Amino acid sequence: MKTSPPLRILAHEDYLRLRQGARVMEADRYGDKVLLLADGSYLKLFRRKRLFSSAAWYPYALRFADNTRSLAQLGIPCPEVIELYRLPQIERDAVHYRALPGETIRRMVAAGIPDDQATNLRHQIRQFIDRLHDLGIYFRSCHLGNIVLTPEGELGLIDIADLQPCRSSLGALKRQRNYRHILRDARDRDWLVVSTEWQQLQR
Repeated sequence: MKTSPPLRILAHEDYLRLRQGARVMEADRYGDKVLLLADGSYLKLFRRKRLFSSAAWYPYALRFADNTRSLAQLGIPCPEVIELYRLPQIERDAVHYRALPGETIRRMVAAGIPDDQATNLRHQIRQFIDRLHDLGIYFRSCHLGNIVLTPEGELGLIDIADLQPCRSSLGALKRQRNYRHILRDARDRDWLVVSTEWQQLQR
């Protein structure tokens, strides 16, 4: 697969101009992580956590962009990358992207979903995960907070920097690991395992 273009060095004054009027959507003790920009697009910032890391030769911003390309080629809805940046003065890499329209399943569950819709949605999610596995998509961080229901009624993925496209469909072990991760969060597990087909995955 052809990889995305390399990260472009962005001068600090241009970074400040880009983020002018932005709203901080996610942050930690190290600083901003996700910014909603004035034009409605997003800027996701990545910090290299260790000196010796795979991120040194394959930055997370580039992984994010490459993974959007892989998913788009497979017909899986995902964010649309605009540009990749390296921000030397704040020691960050960044992805400028347009968000995938829709709502995360986790937010939908928190807001309340009618029983009949919830039953259909649980089944749709199970089919979606199985399809990802069949397509060779190994997503270690998959959970209901990064699965999105689009306005067209399709399921898509966000926050995909650590997704791994494989050359063939996933074997049984990786499939089990993916499902265990999805069911690890109590909020997600309690909602999903109402369904028999999800209960079977806990055994």
